[in-house]
Amino acid sequence: MQGDFVISRKILLIGCGKMGGALLEHWMSGGEEFTIVDPMLETAPEGVRLVRDRSEIAEERFDTIIVAIKPQMIDDVLPDYAANLAEGGYVLSIAAGASAARLAKAMDGAPVVRVMPNLPAAVGKGTSGVLAGPDVSDAQADHAMEMMRRTGTAVAVENEDMLDRATAVAGSGPGYVFEIARSYVAAAEKLGFDPDQARALVLGTMEGTIAMALANPDTPLEELRNSVTSKGGTTAAGLDALNGDGGLSDKLDATLTSAYNRAVELR
Repeated sequence: MQGDFVISRKILLIGCGKMGGALLEHWMSGGEEFTIVDPMLETAPEGVRLVRDRSEIAEERFDTIIVAIKPQMIDDVLPDYAANLAEGGYVLSIAAGASAARLAKAMDGAPVVRVMPNLPAAVGKGTSGVLAGPDVSDAQADHAMEMMRRTGTAVAVENEDMLDRATAVAGSGPGYVFEIARSYVAAAEKLGFDPDQARALVLGTMEGTIAMALANPDTPLEELRNSVTSKGGTTAAGLDALNGDGGLSDKLDATLTSAYNRAVELR
């Protein structure tokens, strides 16, 4: 473990695509100074400096370097920036599939925190798995967690395999939820509602239900489900059709397992 780390003040963001840009909007609430290096980006948010290549920051040092480029670019691009990391600094990576060891090697042995965010970070409702590499100090890990909490929920995981599992659950999760919502809306339309009515009814129901679950964190989900289910009533009939044979549970098990297996293949 390294010694105490002064909370980062100067941060360099290498690459600023869709996910990097979405996260940056919320990261900026912490008061750090951000510089983006991206040859394709036309403008940066107010208060953020934009440079086109490393030559413009050759002599500068940054407390945190955020890696937001495609994984296949890491070995060619990242080594040039090792000299820009300040003493006692660390690397935070959102590059999917790039291991902490690979990133550390590219950055001349720097401490690495890997993050797997998901798309709702764009609206400040993201859910991220966070993995602190072996040389990351407690202060560095705390700073990384605080950064990700600005974008929503952050969950610390113990190793890269668990980060792959977090990818299967949360990283890919919005896709599953959108598909469930799409199917739910389609079913409501078949029941006689127009598309706008169906969408409002379904998304409003989902939003309110999730809010209720979050407001009762110590109540098991099964208990919450039972609290709205009367024996022999409409909810009971619907639930029996939905998962009475365990088919939905089996489908979700298969969904997460398939996504996890693919994450392992992409390591």
